[in-house]
Amino acid sequence: MNYFSVRLYEKILNCAIAEGLTSKDLKDLTISPEDAESLKFVSADEHLRAHELLNQKLKPGFAIRVGQQMKIDDYGVLGLSWRTCSRVREIFDRSERYFKLLSNTYNWEVQEGASISQIILNREAHKRGMQLSSEASLSATVVVIQAMSEKKLGPVEVCFKHNPPKDLTSFTEAFKCKINFNQPQYSISYRTIDLNLRTAKADASINEYLLKQVDEETKGIKIQSNKFVQDVELLIQDALPTGIPSIHYIADLTAMSNRTLTRRLSEAGVTYRDLIKKTQETIAMDMLSNTNQSIGEIAFLTGFSEQSAFNRAFKKWTGLTPSEFRKPN
Repeated sequence: MNYFSVRLYEKILNCAIAEGLTSKDLKDLTISPEDAESLKFVSADEHLRAHELLNQKLKPGFAIRVGQQMKIDDYGVLGLSWRTCSRVREIFDRSERYFKLLSNTYNWEVQEGASISQIILNREAHKRGMQLSSEASLSATVVVIQAMSEKKLGPVEVCFKHNPPKDLTSFTEAFKCKINFNQPQYSISYRTIDLNLRTAKADASINEYLLKQVDEETKGIKIQSNKFVQDVELLIQDALPTGIPSIHYIADLTAMSNRTLTRRLSEAGVTYRDLIKKTQETIAMDMLSNTNQSIGEIAFLTGFSEQSAFNRAFKKWTGLTPSEFRKPN
């Protein structure tokens, strides 16, 4: 069955209410706002029907305005993973891993060019509701990228498969770039240099580490081995939602060569592979003990592409399955 996270469904309803609709206007929906509170997912048919119904009742461009109201927290575990991205384009890499937790009706693909990169929204849009959902998705992309970078990064072009609406006001206000309709695919394009910018979070955490390193070395003192290992663990932890980071990736973040990073870890008595495993185990045990995240979500957040692989690794680490570990004594 095709589905959407109830978070997205509730966002549509909340935006409609904010624009003046009442409970009477929502009576034709099979799933009311009250019913949605107890759900995790809604069927794609119900979600798309809500888009169609509310679009008819409100002024043109409602789906675009829904996208503009999306917050990172609205994406659940996907949004949680975005908060630790080091570069803007990584939000799409993480979407490849996590989008099935949000919906199974579409996925993102980045085609990187020397100057312009095209982000393709792969989905069929035979229904009007799916067209509207695509409008909301592309509109939300603009908001998320600006939130992650804390810069006014804007697209250079956006494309839609369907015909243009009669009123383009909401479109021009949201995208502020060239807008094309009747195109072969849905997409939004950015300057490649913008997608490769450090995120605001990365600037804060990585710069703090680098400044500390420079300050210590200026005094002729290396960062203590245990502190260095802790810093690398934090960088690994931030990267795990995208998958297990390569040593080259972490070395780049610490402004070191692979060889230097390996040597510094060796001086502290650990290998890079050991550190990956330790970090995964620590995060997994903490989340199983102190959060309500599902085991599948924890598997993704600790770098595993499949829950079954996570279960096997966790059993090897602790002698227990994740479910057994989580059970109260």
